[in-house]
Amino acid sequence: MKNFLKTTLAVIIGSLIAMAISTFLFFGIIGSIAALGESSEPAVPAKAILRIDFNNPVTELGEEDAMAAFQSLNFNSSKPVGILKAVKAIENAASDPAIKFIYLNINSMNIGMANLEEVRNALENVKKQGKAIITYVDNFSQGSYYLASVSDKIYMNTEGSSAMVGIGSTMMFFKDLLDKLGIEVQLIRHGKFKAAAEQFIASNISKENYEQNRQMLGSIWESWIEEIGESRNIEPAQINRLVDDLKLFSAESMLENGLIDGLVTRNEMSTILCNLFDVKSDKGLKFISLPTYAEAVVKPDLKAKEKIAVIYADGEITMDDSKGLSAKKFYPIIREVSKDSSIKAVVLRVNSPGGDAQAAEILNNELQIMRLSKPVIVSMGEYAASGGYWISAKSEKIFADRTTITGSIGVFSMAMNYGKGLRKHLSINTADIGTNAHSNMMNGIDPLDAKEVAFMQGMVEDIYTKFTNLVSEGRSLPVEYVDEVGQGRVWTGADALENKLVDAIGGITDAIDYAAACADLNSYRIVEYPKAKTSMEQFMEMLGGAEATVKAVASPEETIKGIYSKALEQGGFKVYARHPFCYEFRY
Repeated sequence: MKNFLKTTLAVIIGSLIAMAISTFLFFGIIGSIAALGESSEPAVPAKAILRIDFNNPVTELGEEDAMAAFQSLNFNSSKPVGILKAVKAIENAASDPAIKFIYLNINSMNIGMANLEEVRNALENVKKQGKAIITYVDNFSQGSYYLASVSDKIYMNTEGSSAMVGIGSTMMFFKDLLDKLGIEVQLIRHGKFKAAAEQFIASNISKENYEQNRQMLGSIWESWIEEIGESRNIEPAQINRLVDDLKLFSAESMLENGLIDGLVTRNEMSTILCNLFDVKSDKGLKFISLPTYAEAVVKPDLKAKEKIAVIYADGEITMDDSKGLSAKKFYPIIREVSKDSSIKAVVLRVNSPGGDAQAAEILNNELQIMRLSKPVIVSMGEYAASGGYWISAKSEKIFADRTTITGSIGVFSMAMNYGKGLRKHLSINTADIGTNAHSNMMNGIDPLDAKEVAFMQGMVEDIYTKFTNLVSEGRSLPVEYVDEVGQGRVWTGADALENKLVDAIGGITDAIDYAAACADLNSYRIVEYPKAKTSMEQFMEMLGGAEATVKAVASPEETIKGIYSKALEQGGFKVYARHPFCYEFRY
């Protein structure tokens, strides 16, 4: 009877969820079909204002989210624009007679720190070519002001506020909680700055970790206030004094200290735009968004036979995962690009905190084979740390943004043991059965003994040696020097340049220009990998996910088995070349 009720309840719940998902997908398909019927070729008006507001996220590849299929049903989805397309569009606006000026209306910040830097640099070049840039915001975050500071004129709402307090990050440490739960974490690592998993073995931050993070944040902030100071003719030291004294909190204080040019209401701002655009009312204003403009003007040169490939190495490095930078998915992509004789050069756009060291080496080996037939130039995005640096080091040239987070040349392994927790909280006892002394090593139940820890340490040391030798060879640096700047330490792109870990400060377009020069190309077209998925492909993936959800609800036991199997799969003798964590800065 008990099993009958359990089965009946599971079927009912599963059926209800299946019906809900089916209804949702039905309307999504209707929306997708309707969207296909609309014109997909945007046009630029004869006279327009290029509006940049970041309501559409700026991402690496700019791949459309599956939910974008519901655009026509007004589900408030927004299609991302890729960083290359965004920068190319802004560059095009400089010489486009249809674009009268650029209007920054940045009240949201759907963009990463390094991509923000690349957009600002593109705007700086537009400004140098004589195209006006005007900014208006209701409230300023630090990131939005950093971008806005490039403008010819900056206006702010009369009742606005700002949040200029410096860049910060907060870390959490879980050892005390894990102790209470009966979970023990054993961390085996090389590198006194390798802080990966430190939050699981310590109650507070180590001296070395504090030092590297403070320097990293300071480097990013220094880059920002130098650029802000240059644009606004204010000494960086003066900006720091104002920030430290909390003097930049209101629209009035921003105006008083020379960070903006005027306080206006929204209606007054409309009047300013009308005067600049030479129309009598705001009804005559014609805006075109950055994503729409990019779609209209950034086109491949189909007449060019020779190509430059841009490969987006985006996400955590794994052996086999549906998301991120998996060896299974990217190995064939690199092979495909290698074999294409029409591709004369490659830009590897790295945006990865690292991950599985073995997977990183698999990708690196394939990249070195590709280098035998064509130059490989690296462009670093938000992260190119640890495993992300591993796949970057042996390239012709490395470009990084000043705010890129890179380095982290170090490796670690970790054993998490929850045997005490099972006994304490669930009254579950375990019995180990094996043929040899260490058959149950890394079983997730028992801690490693001294001999097992030494064994794992040996694996870590071996991979660290391979890592430093690889960097030494790729960067033409002594191994001793690589070890000195390595040790798991994280650097910004600006500091990495000083420490010889990168070659130049520059964005993705700088890397493409250099790749063209390496291959002696005057005309070429850019091809991007992995190929962006169509809406239908995204939709079919979502259907598969919906089916899995229904199965999980209808069969809880299978879900639990799946979780346990995944835990076992992630265990074992695995060594990671990964950045400690992905930062969430307040900016």
